[in-house]
Amino acid sequence: MSHMKGSTITVRLDDDLAPILDEVCRRSGRTRSEVMRTALKRHLAQLRFEQLRQRAMPFAAAHGYLTDEDVFNHIS
Repeated sequence: MSHMKGSTITVRLDDDLAPILDEVCRRSGRTRSEVMRTALKRHLAQLRFEQLRQRAMPFAAAHGYLTDEDVFNHIS
């Protein structure tokens, strides 16, 4: 078993969220920490993507890419 080094934080869960998290953990055989780390990584990646997208949008729009479909049509 590997030991993870890093920071420890405390997260307060809403009363309705805790049982959902526990059910996911029980069904997946993963710990709360594992599920929370995975969820946080995904959420942070999504936020970073959205921030980069917002920065890129003016450049894309200047070249006629206004929607995801415009990009898809160009690369298809």
